[in-house]
Amino acid sequence: MELDTIECVSSTDGMDEDEIHHHTLHQSSHPHHGHHQFSSSKPHNGTNNTTANGNTVNNIVGPTTITPATSVHELLECPVCTNSMYPPIHQCHNGHTLCSTCKTRVHNRCPTCRQELGDIRCLALEKVAESLELPCKFYNLGCPEIFPYYSKLKHEGVCNFRPYTCPYAGSECAVVGDIPFLVAHLRDDHKVDMHTGCTFNHRYVKSNPREVENATWMLTVFHCFGQYFCLHFEAFQLGMAPVYMAFLRFMGDEVEARNYSYSLEVGANGRKLIWEGTPRSIRDSHRKVRDSHDGLIIQRNMALFFSGGDRKELKLRVTGRIWKEQQNPDAGVCIPNLCS
Repeated sequence: MELDTIECVSSTDGMDEDEIHHHTLHQSSHPHHGHHQFSSSKPHNGTNNTTANGNTVNNIVGPTTITPATSVHELLECPVCTNSMYPPIHQCHNGHTLCSTCKTRVHNRCPTCRQELGDIRCLALEKVAESLELPCKFYNLGCPEIFPYYSKLKHEGVCNFRPYTCPYAGSECAVVGDIPFLVAHLRDDHKVDMHTGCTFNHRYVKSNPREVENATWMLTVFHCFGQYFCLHFEAFQLGMAPVYMAFLRFMGDEVEARNYSYSLEVGANGRKLIWEGTPRSIRDSHRKVRDSHDGLIIQRNMALFFSGGDRKELKLRVTGRIWKEQQNPDAGVCIPNLCS
């Protein structure tokens, strides 16, 4: 069934009503996102040296102690999935190794010599791994940490330098990268509206508010305080009841997100709903934030009341602002720093 569209009229700081830009709600499918990408706008810490014969050699700048011995590193790489191996590390009778996950995938046959694997552990290699200290795999993105081999994987799952996932919610976009790269990706590939300023005024119009689909949603990106914020608005089923929800996500890590606050307001006919909170980092997925109900939630009956008229068309105006919390050194309390 074809989904109804939501028309959004958005006005930013200093924009007159007759200058409001119209655009149509994006749907959930997008043709560009069946592949993985990664990019970083940060330069890799390295220099290019030219040898006597004219060949170029890339050298990583930094302590030589963080560069693992290639031969040992290759020994700890599973030949099937190419990931680092962790106990239990299995081996065949000829000494070929592989990780425990891939052991079941190859039906207990050595991928190198095709001999039966059995249940032989490579304890020697596990001991070698235990003695190693390796850099975080995101060291070329700025992480300076070095970890024992068995602690490295846990750190990399929460490393502040790990790339971010695309915050676009309408498709399973697999693109990852740093913030400048993702901003350009949202603008160029997803055609997301970009606005400058810390206040916003959106009007959402839907012709048939009684039909709510999970794919009915939109995303706008705001730039203020030198940071980027994603404003989400969507309709979805909450139990048996359709609801509308708006929330803000910060394009950065969780710690920095706590430096900012935002408010959302919707209303009409002398009534209004107000939400204030801290934006969630895009480290938290769109679905995780939505399902935690961390935002402005508008029940359908209330939304129709705000729309007025014959209640056959949804017309919601959501206004809001973003501010930065600043520490008052005299009083020891946070005071808002509003964007002018």
